[in-house]
Amino acid sequence: MAVKLTQADDDLELNHEINVTPFIDVILVLLIIFMVAAPLSTVDVNVDLPASTAQAAQRPDKPLFLTVKPDLSLSLGEETIGRTALGAALDQQTEHDKETRIFVRADKTVPYGEVMEAMNLLRAAGYLKIGLVCLDAASVAGTPPPQKAPGAPL
Repeated sequence: MAVKLTQADDDLELNHEINVTPFIDVILVLLIIFMVAAPLSTVDVNVDLPASTAQAAQRPDKPLFLTVKPDLSLSLGEETIGRTALGAALDQQTEHDKETRIFVRADKTVPYGEVMEAMNLLRAAGYLKIGLVCLDAASVAGTPPPQKAPGAPL
């Protein structure tokens, strides 16, 4: 509570104005703290992604797998294929059905950018239904998976 001194009376009169200077000082200090702390919180961290615990989707009768091998080559089904011939090979395998779901799987050592590049190749060829394949968390932990094989699509 602030007090205003006046010469006319000996009584002290209450001043109803708020002193905002300490409030501004606190806000500026907090602003500086956040400005310094924000860049420190965006540090690159090496991540070894865990296996998925999501329920597996129904597996199609004849799934079509696009595999990114550790040497960054692509395989469609069992045959190795070049990146430029991927669209034509997909059209041949799916009989030009762009609604076919393509399952992408990659070796653990393949960089994430290469997997994204393979997915971009699929998108450029017109195949927008893409599924990612992973190991079941139970099979990674050492217990047998419940009624499905490792590498089942999500």
